[in-house]
Amino acid sequence: MDKGTVIVGMSGGIDSSVTAALLKDQGYNVIGVTMQIWDGGCTPSNGVTQHACYGPGEEEEIAQTEKISRQLGIPFHVIDLRKEYKHHVLDYFRQEYLFGRTPNPCIKCNSKIKFGALLDNVKKSNISFDYFATGHYVNVAYNETSQRYLLKRAKDLKKDQTYFLFYLSQEQLKQCIFPLGQYTKEEIREMSRQKGFGLENKPESQNFVAQGYTSLLEGATLPGPILDTQGKKLGEHKGIHYYTVGQRKRLGIAAEYPLYVVAIDHTNNAVVVGPKEDIYSNRLIASELNWISIDRLSEPMKLSAKIRYVQHEETAWVEPLENGDIRVTFDNPQMAITPGQAIVFYDQDTVVGGGIIQK
Repeated sequence: MDKGTVIVGMSGGIDSSVTAALLKDQGYNVIGVTMQIWDGGCTPSNGVTQHACYGPGEEEEIAQTEKISRQLGIPFHVIDLRKEYKHHVLDYFRQEYLFGRTPNPCIKCNSKIKFGALLDNVKKSNISFDYFATGHYVNVAYNETSQRYLLKRAKDLKKDQTYFLFYLSQEQLKQCIFPLGQYTKEEIREMSRQKGFGLENKPESQNFVAQGYTSLLEGATLPGPILDTQGKKLGEHKGIHYYTVGQRKRLGIAAEYPLYVVAIDHTNNAVVVGPKEDIYSNRLIASELNWISIDRLSEPMKLSAKIRYVQHEETAWVEPLENGDIRVTFDNPQMAITPGQAIVFYDQDTVVGGGIIQK
């Protein structure tokens, strides 16, 4: 039975390859697509190609994806998104760091590129489809009462990626299929073995840029003072983009006790440091919000929240402010609340929404 045509965003890795295989086995007409985003920048000086989202290893990944597509007997297309990726991800990333913030490029790439520009350009290529699928470990459900699509945690909680997809809109969720949400990583590896993909031991991309993120900031170095929380100068930094809130190593300051980056003052080009207790806070302000399970936040809600991917959720009150931002007050102080990073809210296994930490 033909269930319709689904575009699968493929990368040459095990997750997206098994996604395509699963959907074909389920009766979908599957078309593989992959993004071309590397424009020749940030080439490792030692000639060693690392596994990264952006870098010279892309050519190898595209070839691998084409091989898997032939093996599955599905059409395959490469979509050139170099211009869009530079604008929405690379330029954004650079600007955020130069303003003393710590951005999350994966979240921006998902919302603007994978689930945005990629599909827009597929349509411009006259490739018709009904659904879009990726190898993310998440689930989607429809709530009849609220008449909203919901983003839910994956079966494999260790691989759950809902944190990275909180910006998806109702229209995007309506069109999405995430087959891996019902499986564990080990089950996916076994499926790959059964299909003969040979991807079971392939390392996953852990880096954003092949040569390290600072390669995107070359030429932007502007030295300035390292201050304590009272404004006393303790040393010099080589550029605020080399530092992030909560950082302890590579400060280059001798002190009687360990020092941590407490804040980054872009206006004065200063890095502020202090003892560990100074990097704890129970309150933050967030903006650039997106709500999934609700239309908007009209009154305070008690939710669980996480301020980074590798963190357990913490209980917090979330209050709407008159300017459209929200104030979040945690029951317990949180370590290194970092401007530029995402905060995502949960109600049990359902994503309520999220935003970007401002302060």
